[in-house]
Amino acid sequence: MSVAEKTGKKSGGLGETVSVIVQALILALVIRTFLFQPFSIPSGSMRPTLLEGDYLFVTKWAYGYSRHSLPFSPNLFSGRIFGSDPERGDVVVFKYPPNPSLDYIKRVIGLPGDRVQMIEGVLHINGVPVKREKTGEINNPDITEENRPVDVYRETLPNGVSYDTLDLTPNGISDQTREFTVPAGHYFMMGDNRDNSADSRVFGFVPAENLVGRANIIFFSIADGSSPLELWKWPTDMRPSRLFNSVH
Repeated sequence: MSVAEKTGKKSGGLGETVSVIVQALILALVIRTFLFQPFSIPSGSMRPTLLEGDYLFVTKWAYGYSRHSLPFSPNLFSGRIFGSDPERGDVVVFKYPPNPSLDYIKRVIGLPGDRVQMIEGVLHINGVPVKREKTGEINNPDITEENRPVDVYRETLPNGVSYDTLDLTPNGISDQTREFTVPAGHYFMMGDNRDNSADSRVFGFVPAENLVGRANIIFFSIADGSSPLELWKWPTDMRPSRLFNSVH
């Protein structure tokens, strides 16, 4: 075999490797942009539904696509393409309105035109109190971040969507608000951990363009601030009961 033939084979092998890598990167970009995006829960604002250390997939096509569907949110177009409206009660990842470089995750509570208000800890939508019943207590710091029992209330929205909320501080500062009227093309978001959530009660309404996608399924969960890469901590810190749970 000649030197030229050997060189050609080596060059061809390198070229094929580069081609495979480029194709894999393009495929990953397409999947992340149009289908699913992994997301990790950074705070306790959605407890008990979502915990810090939960890793989940976000369905990107659920509400169509905006510039925020693309990595780094390039300003290529405005509005949404193939857009559809979120439903009340959806758990949604969105770009934080004051700083769109940050991803937030909350629950859709108010739709365009709704009037939303907290009165003595009870959520009111369009002047009607949302059904809220105490279901018991949670005495597990991994779920509540508190070393004491915490009251749990089951809330049921007008469309029948139900979920649990934590009441860390009865009659807390966030339990009494003014009435918010949601403008067209915007949504009112709230965390399920009502006394420990910076949400639309604080930063205001979320434009439809800022929606990234709907939280879909938890594919991994690990406690105590451990990283999924720390395999030696899996036996003690992984939460097996949360794996592959749907988010609702």
